[in-house]
Amino acid sequence: MSFRCQECGYRSPKWLGRCPQCGQYGTFSEEREEARVPPEIGVQEPPQPLPEVPIPPSERLSTGMSEVDRVLGGLVPGAVVLFGGEPGIGKSTLLLQIAAHLAQHHGRVLYVSGEEAPSQIKLRAERLGLSPQNLFLLSTQDLLVILNAVAKLAPQALVVDSLQTVLAHPEGGEVGTVSQVREAAAQLARVAKAGGIVTFLVSHITKEGGFAGPKTVEHLVDVAVYLEGIREGDLRILRCVKNRYGSTAEVAVLEMGPKGLVEVPNPSLFFVSKDALPRAGVAIVPVMEGTRTLLVEVQALVTPAGGYGPPQRRMAGLDLNRTLVLLAVIEKFLGVHVRALDVYLAVAGGLEVTEPAADLGICAAVLSSLRDRPIPVGTVVLGEVGLGGDLRPVRKGPERLQEVAKLGFQRAVTPHQPLPKKLDLEVVRARTLREAMESLELL
Repeated sequence: MSFRCQECGYRSPKWLGRCPQCGQYGTFSEEREEARVPPEIGVQEPPQPLPEVPIPPSERLSTGMSEVDRVLGGLVPGAVVLFGGEPGIGKSTLLLQIAAHLAQHHGRVLYVSGEEAPSQIKLRAERLGLSPQNLFLLSTQDLLVILNAVAKLAPQALVVDSLQTVLAHPEGGEVGTVSQVREAAAQLARVAKAGGIVTFLVSHITKEGGFAGPKTVEHLVDVAVYLEGIREGDLRILRCVKNRYGSTAEVAVLEMGPKGLVEVPNPSLFFVSKDALPRAGVAIVPVMEGTRTLLVEVQALVTPAGGYGPPQRRMAGLDLNRTLVLLAVIEKFLGVHVRALDVYLAVAGGLEVTEPAADLGICAAVLSSLRDRPIPVGTVVLGEVGLGGDLRPVRKGPERLQEVAKLGFQRAVTPHQPLPKKLDLEVVRARTLREAMESLELL
């Protein structure tokens, strides 16, 4: 509903006594707009008994990147994928690459942008070396225009960048409000299911790192993924938080280059330094990202405090609270005083490690830096450290050790847990944190 001046045609969302454009009084009258009916796509079917429902084809579409396919589980026709990430992290670049591959191998793709003009998208495509004929560009924020374009083009895939810029109903408030985002997501999901269209919805994220907009948006989609990383660095991690067609435990490791995002074939070699020089304060830890084992460097720097305030505790890629607990365990059960020292910890490469299997590596890196004694080359450490100074087994320990041996390491310090039958690796199993540090010659 809106109000229109009968003298000059000026429109206002509310009644005004005086027209701000022509200055006349009492000229506004109510004007009701006709409801905008989105086009129907597909045929509405009656309810069917479960045994009579046809099984969908098992073949899934590929994105052109095996790493991304690992996370998404392949693209199912009619699937709705919610794609989140910080501004400038590479969401539009990755989706343009996926859209170009789908257009080249599977059919027409419609790329809708509410933030960029088609000429801007073309410049990015030329920089990436992409020019498929079946990729169609549309710049609009009107949901009805998007749905009409989908009904006319009948694409195999649809990309909407971004959901917060779509105007679902003009009378419902400004773009990006809760009602607008919810209605736009619901309408696009309905069209995707009815037409069997693979749909990507780009969503902004909040300061806390979650999807912006109502939580019901995440409930409406089939797959929800985040693209993470540091904008100043090249590493990107694609992480899944919801997946109706596959596992949520998988991650994709990508690297930003001049031709867009490319797969990292061996992520362990990316995170671990390639030189073989022993360095104090560095521990190699095999961590699990989904079903994949990644070797990462946990780096520590322990120095005397400056004396002008409390000792510093700074972490990058590690949980601060968990690390403070480990420092307290070191104090009590190893007799090593770190309370008056500055402790800085980081995971090389920008990866975030949250699993407890890195506990032993954190303790080893701290003691190595404090004693200025490098951990022997070719040695990895893994294990969860309990509050009583004991070592606890980690999940998928044998699989981690097999990957460690495959990458050429010679020795591993672990808790007491089952070992693979055939393992070309020396394994030192310790029951306590003290035993593990003694085996590394750090006490």
